[in-house]
Amino acid sequence: MSAPAASFTRFVAFAAPAVFVFLWASGFIGAKYGLPYAEPMTFLTVRMGGVVLLVGAIILATRPKWPSRTEVLHSAVTGLLVHGCYLGGVFVAIAHKLPAGFAALVVSLQPVLTSTLANVLLGERVTPRQWLGLALGILGVYLVVHAHTEGEASWFAWAAATFALIGMTIGTLYQKRFGGGIEWRTGFLCQYAAAFALFLLAALATETMQVQWTAEFLLAVGWLVFGLSFGAIWLLYFLIRQQAAARVLSLFYLTTPVTALMAWLMFNEELSPLALVGMGVCVVGVALVNWRTG
Repeated sequence: MSAPAASFTRFVAFAAPAVFVFLWASGFIGAKYGLPYAEPMTFLTVRMGGVVLLVGAIILATRPKWPSRTEVLHSAVTGLLVHGCYLGGVFVAIAHKLPAGFAALVVSLQPVLTSTLANVLLGERVTPRQWLGLALGILGVYLVVHAHTEGEASWFAWAAATFALIGMTIGTLYQKRFGGGIEWRTGFLCQYAAAFALFLLAALATETMQVQWTAEFLLAVGWLVFGLSFGAIWLLYFLIRQQAAARVLSLFYLTTPVTALMAWLMFNEELSPLALVGMGVCVVGVALVNWRTG
């Protein structure tokens, strides 16, 4: 690798965690803008269709090497887990009146679940200091969302959020195990095509598929396509390839505080002193997980 290329890779590795947290947190803002104008599976069908077109155009322009049949299968499985199960579960949970704070709290269990499975399945050692950091992350997320969770949700909404948690966790580990060497452009196309097919079938089976093509809806879809499904997912897989799964997934603790800050800035939502304390606890937890010794 040439010196400029190596320098660029080091810069991306340094900046990627912060950019990823910002992009991932903004996904909740995009959902808040878009969900009033389309049902969840229909919304996600439009979003995934847009990503398939975007990645397809990139492939036509750059002509990367096409993956083998096995790599296509691995990419499709990752897409169904990371995009299909996670996004589908979160959107359905929120559509069924689960407060976003509770949804975030359920999904925030992901780093602990991932670390446990990575320890068993991938042989990645998680130190006592990192376990402490993971526990602090859960506490911090709970403090952030504690003042923002009102109302009642059905068992189905809770089940959907739990489904999202399990799908994202298994999908991350699957990508770490089988997807690290797959060319990212063709891999993305297979992933998003599989997720698009899943959401389309679900929308056809359960929804009216009516869309209000407002400026707000188009803005939300555009941001989720370019910022989330393309930018954030690319950064996530880049980080998974560069680091242990526990370190990468600990970043999800920071997305809830950042989302709360965005909602305060954009929608004037309350930001209590307890939430500020929780943000600080999240930062300490992530620092403990990612602290490198020696």
